[in-house]
Amino acid sequence: MSKHIAIIGNGVAGITCARHIRKRDSDCKITVISAETEYFFSRTALMYVYMGHMKFEHTQPYENWFWEKNRIDLVFKYVVSIDTDNNDLKYDDGSQLAYDELVIATGAKSNMFGWKGQDLKGVGGLYSFQDLQNMEKYTQGIKRGVVVGGGLIGIEMAEMMLSRGIDVTFLVRERHFWEHILPENESNMIMAHMKEHHLDLRLSTELDEIIGDENGRAKAIKTNTGEIIECEWVGLTTGVSPNVAFLKDSNIEIERGVLVDENCTTNIANVHAIGDCAEFKVAPDGRRNIEQVWYTGKLMGETLAKTLTGSPTPYSPGHWFNSAKFFDIEYQTYGVVLPNLKEGEEDFSWDRAADNICIHIVFNKETRVFKGINTFGIRMRHDAFNQWLNEKVTVDFVMEHLKDANFDPEFYNQHEEEIVDQFNVEQGTSIAVKKKSWQRILNFIR
Repeated sequence: MSKHIAIIGNGVAGITCARHIRKRDSDCKITVISAETEYFFSRTALMYVYMGHMKFEHTQPYENWFWEKNRIDLVFKYVVSIDTDNNDLKYDDGSQLAYDELVIATGAKSNMFGWKGQDLKGVGGLYSFQDLQNMEKYTQGIKRGVVVGGGLIGIEMAEMMLSRGIDVTFLVRERHFWEHILPENESNMIMAHMKEHHLDLRLSTELDEIIGDENGRAKAIKTNTGEIIECEWVGLTTGVSPNVAFLKDSNIEIERGVLVDENCTTNIANVHAIGDCAEFKVAPDGRRNIEQVWYTGKLMGETLAKTLTGSPTPYSPGHWFNSAKFFDIEYQTYGVVLPNLKEGEEDFSWDRAADNICIHIVFNKETRVFKGINTFGIRMRHDAFNQWLNEKVTVDFVMEHLKDANFDPEFYNQHEEEIVDQFNVEQGTSIAVKKKSWQRILNFIR
C-alpha cells in the first residue's frame, strides 16, 4: 500500500516539496493543507497586486487543474493540533486526517511586540493574503500611513501606499536603513533614494503606541520621543517569526521554529519541517539557523522530497545570496558582505551615487581570496559568483573577468573598465578587463 504524505502549508516550500515528491513517486498519496488560500501563489508578488500591476490570479504559477492532474489533493482547512503518537492531525472543524509522513511548512507571521493599539482596525503586516486584504480594506481613500520597521517588507509597504498617492512616514529604529545588513554608505544611497520618492523617513525612531478613535480604528501613533503623528493606517513590518504556536502542546520540539536536523527531520522520525518555520539545530555551514527567504524554502522543499522518496539528502544551501528592489534600485548580494569588515578582510567600493549604481567587494587581505559582493543598479550573474566562491578565486581574478558576470543586456551602459581602473589605482595593480566570453558564461551554468 502506498504511503500518505501530508503537507501543512501551501507556500513555496510546501508546494515545491509536493511537486518534487510526485515527480519521483507516482504512487504515494499527497495532501496539501492550507487555511490561507485554496491555491498556491507567489507571496513576493502581493505588493504588485495592490499597486495594480497584476491581478491576484496572475500570482498563481499553476492552473487550477494542475493539482488534480498531478494527483495532489488540496484541503482548505486550518490545522489546530497534531497527534504524533497516532499519526493524525485535527482540523478546526473537528475532522481528522491520518498520515504516514508529515511535512510542516506553515511559514511565518508578522511580529507583534505587544504595542498598545496593535489590534485596532487599520493596523496590519504584509506577509499573508489576509494581510493584503486587510491593507486593501483600510487604506482606501486615506491620506497618510505610518510604516514601522526598517526592512524589506517595510519599504515594500511604503512603496505600495506611495503608488496610490498616500503620504507615508517610515519609522526606522536604527541609525540608518537596514543597519544590520548594509554598510553605511550603501544604506545612505538607499535612504537618499527614498527621500527622492517623498518618503518621510524617521531614523532612530520607535513606535510607542497606536492611538485609536471612538470606532476602534487607528487615527495616530505616538513615537518614543512623544511625537504624535496622525495617520489612518499603521503597517507593522518589524520582521516575521516562525508560525508554530499550534505545535506548543505536541511532542514536536520547537524553539523559535520547528527544530530539525540536516535532513529537515524533527525529533519525530516521520515529521519534517521546511521553509520559514524550520529552525536547524546546527546551522548549515556559513548560514543561519532560520533563513526566511523564498529560494531557501524552495531548496528545502526539493531536498526533503528526495529524502521522502528514498534518497536521504542533507540540506545544503551553498553560498548566501539574495536580491531585492528598493523602489527603482535593484540590489543583489553574493557571499558574505557584512556591515563592518571582519579582522583580516579588505574591501573595495565603486559608485555612481547620482545614478544609484554601486558595487562593494570584500576579500581576504592576505590571500586576496574573494569573499562576497553587493551590487546596486547593476545586475550580476548568480552562477558566476557561485562558481568563483566555490573555486576561491582572488579578487584580482574577479576584476579581470567582471564582464562575464554582468547580466545586463549589451545595450545597457557598461561600467567594468571604469570600475577596474579605480581598483588598479587603489590597489596598485595593473589588471586589464577581459572581453566577455559566452563560452565562459555557458560554463557557469553547466
